Amino acid sequence: MKAKEIRGKEDAEICFDIEVMEKELFDLRFRSLTEGIQDPAKIRRTRRDLARMKTILQERAHGIDGQESR
Repeated sequence: MKAKEIRGKEDAEICFDIEVMEKELFDLRFRSLTEGIQDPAKIRRTRRDLARMKTILQERAHGIDGQESR
């Protein structure tokens, strides 16, 4: 998920997405340890998307305008 897409959402939507992605990340980690997963890079992408969402929420809380891509 791109930062531009996340910035277009409301705070409540982002919080909901964070909860869903944290559960998904837990499931991915659990499955990778027990049975293996087809796409191990999905864990990395999920972690980065979570960090991106949390960063944008923090920026909004502190009144910081996010950087736009060039």
